[in-house]
Amino acid sequence: LLQGVQAQVQLVESGGGLVQAGGSLRLSCTASGRAVRSVGWFRQAPGKEREFVAHIHWSGSPAYHANSVKGRFAISRDNAENSVSLQMNSLKPEDTAVYSCAIYSGGSVYDAINYWGWGKGTLVTVSS
Repeated sequence: LLQGVQAQVQLVESGGGLVQAGGSLRLSCTASGRAVRSVGWFRQAPGKEREFVAHIHWSGSPAYHANSVKGRFAISRDNAENSVSLQMNSLKPEDTAVYSCAIYSGGSVYDAINYWGWGKGTLVTVSS
């Protein structure tokens, strides 16, 4: 049953690119197929492990952000569009990574193992 559900949902990230330090980008995570529930954003920089960025409940609240991005990034969702966005302001070179979204399945929202249906990701590069 789980495999059948997973096959019905695909996540696609967009909005990445090259930006100077201090600039902004807005990432989108759009789901095709079934309506998604709670969603998380993670990122992985070259040579580093995947790390939690933000999570949002299907209702829009609560939302959680990693300490490293708190006050600079904001996660939001548009259920009518079946999408989740990540507004990134005051970008720093250390924010450079591939950003991916995934569907939350339960447990700690900070742990990537509790997500499935990962998109291919979108690359964000912040130049100094």
